[in-house]
Amino acid sequence: MSRSDRSPLLLAGLLAVAGTAHFAVPRRFDALVPRSLPGSPRTWTHASGAVELALAAGLALPRTRRAAALASAAFFVGVFPANVKMAVDWRHRPAPQRAAALGRLPLQVPLVLWARNAAKGAKGTEGRS
Repeated sequence: MSRSDRSPLLLAGLLAVAGTAHFAVPRRFDALVPRSLPGSPRTWTHASGAVELALAAGLALPRTRRAAALASAAFFVGVFPANVKMAVDWRHRPAPQRAAALGRLPLQVPLVLWARNAAKGAKGTEGRS
């Protein structure tokens, strides 16, 4: 299996782990939900976890890989405000935690690019399984 074939599967694995974590340890994610969103933080935590699991499944299947990869890129952009909120909320925490929260911000760029590249690599795979 080539690197370009593995890349979407690795991204799917990352999303699957993250999505599972939203259900396994939801309190950690509840705190990241911006207060400006309607409804309870737990609802948003579970919804975003379900989206991550669905994106992972879509990336794993060649037939849906391109659409799932593009949706993943949009998702990574969409959750950026939660990462900003975390960085702001953690500004008074110990240095390692502050560094982790700040480090998440630029990490979104390679995630978006990874998803976009997975979409480009999936061209022509629609209809194959």
